[in-house]
Order: sequence, then structure tokens, then C-alpha cells
Amino acid sequence: MTEFMQRRMTNPVYVGKVMVGGTAPISVQSMTNTKTDDVAGTVAQIMQLGSAGCDIVRLAVPDMSAALAIKEIKSKVQIPLIADIHFDYRLAIAAMENGVDALRINPGNIAEANHVAIIVKEAKKRSIPIRIGVNAGSLEKSILEKYGGHPTPAGMVESAMQHIAILEKLDFRDIKVSLKANDVPMTINAYRLMSETVNYPLHLGITEAGTIKSGVIKSAVGIGALLAQGIGDTIRVSLTGDPVEEIKAANEILKSLGLREYGPTLISCPTCGRCNINLAEIAEQVEQKLSQVRKPFKVAVMGCVVNGPGEAKEADVGIAGGKGQGLVFRKGEIVKRVSEDQLVTALFTEIDKLIEEDN
Repeated sequence: MTEFMQRRMTNPVYVGKVMVGGTAPISVQSMTNTKTDDVAGTVAQIMQLGSAGCDIVRLAVPDMSAALAIKEIKSKVQIPLIADIHFDYRLAIAAMENGVDALRINPGNIAEANHVAIIVKEAKKRSIPIRIGVNAGSLEKSILEKYGGHPTPAGMVESAMQHIAILEKLDFRDIKVSLKANDVPMTINAYRLMSETVNYPLHLGITEAGTIKSGVIKSAVGIGALLAQGIGDTIRVSLTGDPVEEIKAANEILKSLGLREYGPTLISCPTCGRCNINLAEIAEQVEQKLSQVRKPFKVAVMGCVVNGPGEAKEADVGIAGGKGQGLVFRKGEIVKRVSEDQLVTALFTEIDKLIEEDN
């Protein structure tokens, strides 16, 4: 972690073999958008998420067929699974009996207190943590009325504390907490307040963030602002569409803050009137080819001689453009001068050497 961030220490929990909180690295989560009882489709998506760098996957469990499908899904994947359950305690019990690694429930939404006790007893027996997930859009009516009829950070924290109190009364403390809104400042303030209130691990996210373009920006701002203050133990970037894109965005957020080494870091300069090569096209080609690489190293794609050579020299490998041609750098040394149409090929020749040497 970089010097300006002092990580807030929390009481760790284990989701399968993945530790969340304490001194553990910040983990990345996503949620399948398949029907959970479509075992083949769900397993395929989980495998894709794992290959993209996902640490934990959540499954919707709206009915008993989904709960029962968890057993077969678990037999085919290694990544820890969380069952997302609302209202029906029997689904939580079935999910645990079929091998799920954690639950996402709000105990206050389970109608009978004795049903919550049954869930907790089973979770204790199996060492299964529970995430309490508060969303601004579904706060209890009594809390909304108390805070003027609208969601507020204080109201979100109060809702979470009510759910926590139910579990603590049953002597259950393997708890994670999330407080999500689609309003970024509200989310940030809710998590700040929660971090001052309890030592449970916090799951960060901006709910219903939107499509890839707008959702990534909102998530990067909200999640990034909290991580930069040392708040947060696990994250999900919620996007409309392919959940693999959530993992890519989450890893980029962590990488940009120095919290995870994952794949290459691309540095490319904004174009200006000094640039005499087609830098935008070259950078796009490089980014596309790098998307298949998992080894962490730094690549610079620079457009001119003003900042280019200096930035490229600081990277593990890089190129700096001139007029219709450019220089290829490796560890600060000029490797060769090539024409513009050969720059990408020459760059990846050096990248391939770099990867091979470190294997």
C-alpha cells in the first residue's frame, strides 16, 4: 500500500479459503447473471470470472432449485461462492447444506426471529460468514421517516446496525457489511461513518452504477476515494452487462492505487500538436494485445520527444514516437529505431522477451 494510505484494520472473516479483512489483500468480487439452476451456464461464467481475476463469486438464490444447484456448481469450480438470499430462511439453510461458502442476507428481512436463529446456528456450525447488505433504495420505512423521507448516510448505517444487532444478540460475529447507493457522495459518507462505528470488514461498491462507460467512472470515483482513505476490504464494481467487465474495472482500480499487481500497466500520453505519429491507433493496438497478458510490468506508449523518452525510460518497455518513426526502449535503454508501421511489432518483440526471461 502506498505511503499516504493507512489501511483500516478489521476483524477478518473467511469466504472459503479467501480471507477478507485484517491484513488480507483487498479481494475482488462479482455476481453471475445466469440463472443459477442453469448449472452449465453458471459454471462457465464462474470460470470466465476466475480467469479474469475474480476472487469471490456471488450467486442469486431466488428459489429452491437455485439453492440445490449449488452442490453441483461447487463440484466444478474452485472459487468461493456466496449465496444472495432475501426473505426465505429455507433458501439460506439449503444453500449452506449444499456447500456455499458465505451468505448475503439481511436478518431483519427474515420474518421470524427463530428462523434467523436457525440460519445462525447452521452458519456457526459450518464457519460460514454473513454479509449484511444495505442499499439506499430499500431502506426500512421507519428509518426513511426518521431521516426526512429520503436515504441518508446516517440512515444507512442505522439500518446496518439494526441487522448487526440481531446477529450479535445470537453471538454471531463472522460478519461483513456493505452500504451501497447509486449516489457516490452518499455511499462514501455512509462507509466513512460505518468505518468509525464497527470493525467488521467492509464490502465496497456503488450499486446500480450503470453501463460500462458511466458505471466504471462512478465506481472508480466512489470505491477509489474510500480505498485511498484505507477503507474497504473487498470490492465489487456493479455494471450492466457482462460481469467479466466488472473484474477488469475492479483490478484497474486496485492497480491504480498500488493495491494489486495484476497485468501490465499502460502509460500513454494525450495527443497534442507535437505528435507526428498515429498515437491513438498505436495505443489502442497495444492495449488490446496487452489485455491477454497477466504478468505485471509497465509499458509506455509516448507520442513525441518532449516527454516520451523520459517516460519510456521509466517503464520496463516502451516506445516514443518521432516523425513517421520511433524509438523502442527496454529498461531505460534504447533498443532500436523503427518506422511507425513497425512500432507495435517491435514493442511486442521486447515484451515477449521480457516475459520469457522472467519465466
